[in-house]
Amino acid sequence: MKNSKFQTLLYSTAGVALVFIAVVGANLIFSPVRARVDLTADRLHTLSDGTKAILAKLDAPIQVRLYVSQGKDRMPSAIQPYVQRVEDLLAEFKAQSKGNLEIKKFDPEPDSETEDSAKLDGIEPISLQQMSAEPFYLGLAVEYAPQKVAIPFLSPQREKLLEYDLARAITQVLSTNKPVIGVMSPLQVMGGFNPMAMQMGRQPQQSEPWVFVNELKRDFDVQTVGMDVDRIDDNIKVLVVLHPKDITPKAEFAIDQFVLRGGKLVAFLDALCLADNRNPNPMGFNLGGGSTFPKLLKHWGYEFDTSKVVSDTDYMRQLQGRDGRPQLVPSFLFLNANAINKEDAVTGQLDDVWLPFAGAFTGKAADGLKADVLFHSSKNSQLTDGVTSQLNGGKVVDDFKPSGVEYSLGLRLTGKFKTAFPDGNPADTNSVAGSTNAPAGNFLKEATAEGAVYLVGDADLLSDQFSVRVDQMFRMAYPLNGNLTFMQNLIEQATGDANLITVRSRASLRRPFTVVQEMESKARIAYQAKIESLDKRLQDLQSKLNDFQIKKEGNTAKIILSPEQQQALKQVNEEQANTRKELRKERRNLRLEVESLENRLKWLNIAAMPFLVTATGIGLAVTRRKRTSAR
Repeated sequence: MKNSKFQTLLYSTAGVALVFIAVVGANLIFSPVRARVDLTADRLHTLSDGTKAILAKLDAPIQVRLYVSQGKDRMPSAIQPYVQRVEDLLAEFKAQSKGNLEIKKFDPEPDSETEDSAKLDGIEPISLQQMSAEPFYLGLAVEYAPQKVAIPFLSPQREKLLEYDLARAITQVLSTNKPVIGVMSPLQVMGGFNPMAMQMGRQPQQSEPWVFVNELKRDFDVQTVGMDVDRIDDNIKVLVVLHPKDITPKAEFAIDQFVLRGGKLVAFLDALCLADNRNPNPMGFNLGGGSTFPKLLKHWGYEFDTSKVVSDTDYMRQLQGRDGRPQLVPSFLFLNANAINKEDAVTGQLDDVWLPFAGAFTGKAADGLKADVLFHSSKNSQLTDGVTSQLNGGKVVDDFKPSGVEYSLGLRLTGKFKTAFPDGNPADTNSVAGSTNAPAGNFLKEATAEGAVYLVGDADLLSDQFSVRVDQMFRMAYPLNGNLTFMQNLIEQATGDANLITVRSRASLRRPFTVVQEMESKARIAYQAKIESLDKRLQDLQSKLNDFQIKKEGNTAKIILSPEQQQALKQVNEEQANTRKELRKERRNLRLEVESLENRLKWLNIAAMPFLVTATGIGLAVTRRKRTSAR
């Protein structure tokens, strides 16, 4: 018996020792191997195909110098988990680069040579008063001599853009000549002094360029193109036209010839441009007016009504009204994935784009051209007057009648373009007095190769107000939506470098609840018929009241009624009061229905999901206990 116990003890001890040795050995063997499982919906922690393609092209070593302050006293504890994720992502980059990416990590201690090196690389200390009193370093520099690009601060708020920022820095140090982008606009997108300030008696102040311009300058050579230009320079590869209000035929001809020469055009037209504050209204609101290409657009097969904006009950939200109270604004479109072309590289992974008071492109592409719709409205949409939509969104909601049409809000035209000016440059005039004939001159009548034109029905989506939140302390911009991403995707596709598109488009900061928006829209449509019926009844009753006889005596007016008319008037007034009461009730029911939907969803997320997880855990525990008892 003692021998049996000794053997059991010996075997169990030996077994434990063998298992221990096996675990330690396996850990030593497989410790260099990295294995991660990405369970996020958008696979945010897996390198995109675009990043892999960029890294695959590396044929020479590139050095990345990461500067991170070490220690709890010098690095805020709230940021430390983010620092680990930065290092993990850099390790993924290195593994994918096949040895061509060298990662070096430094701790820039105060008054050290490493701190001097960080400053020479363009990395400056950051001080977050709410997290740490001491300044700390969290930045990196990418170098491929003689080119060097610095990211001074790897902000946690840009975590979803981190992969893109790193990939872009690598492409920047590899690029020798930046493509030239021309920007044509009557708005002060490039910064400068507001000429209207002096006229209004205010001191003009220097304004910064719009954020989208500064973002483009990081990757491209951005040049200004005048609104009265008669020729687009040959070195410009892509021309961005923003709100071409009152564009001249001469400038349109210049754009026409630019496209025929093979240049890419990205045009942001507008039916109601809020950013156009050159002529502010004395009443305090801005009616910036619309913009279009009168000649070019028609020649390409499309129309763009600058007096009508698209209203859509599927993509509207409550915004603060002029009286300070929230109100529904159906003409401010908050597009989600249902309105975006998911099959296109430019928009494939966008799910949140804001279009304030956008216009619609109607018609179809001319012969020889192909149209790809990038954005569209839902069928619960209609075209409404721009001024009414801006000043009285409630009336648009009350009078709403879905058209059943999915309006095109953004498109790409491709093919061999033909000139919209068969008679030549409209700016040319015959020197003979009294003659109005324009000479043919030397101009292109047809493109020799396929070209591309991008058309968007809104220009405000690029203004800082509707695209970014600017942190004045760090002078950094954080995207509010996918507007900026969309713009940059367009430019990168137009310049021919599409690898960064799949990297950037993963950086969605907000995932709209598309199902919730559809349910709210259906609820409003169900109540809308009742509300319209009650409104019509009120109008009919008011018409009846107006039919009663009124007799004027001098400067006074008297209502002369028979007993029967007096009784009828009493009934009409009572019916009108009841109808108004019923109308208020229906409006309240609609509001309660929407609020109830929101509350049910909140409770589903707050209570139901934890309850489901708890119930699943209890069920597994009971099942396991039954199996143990059965043994």
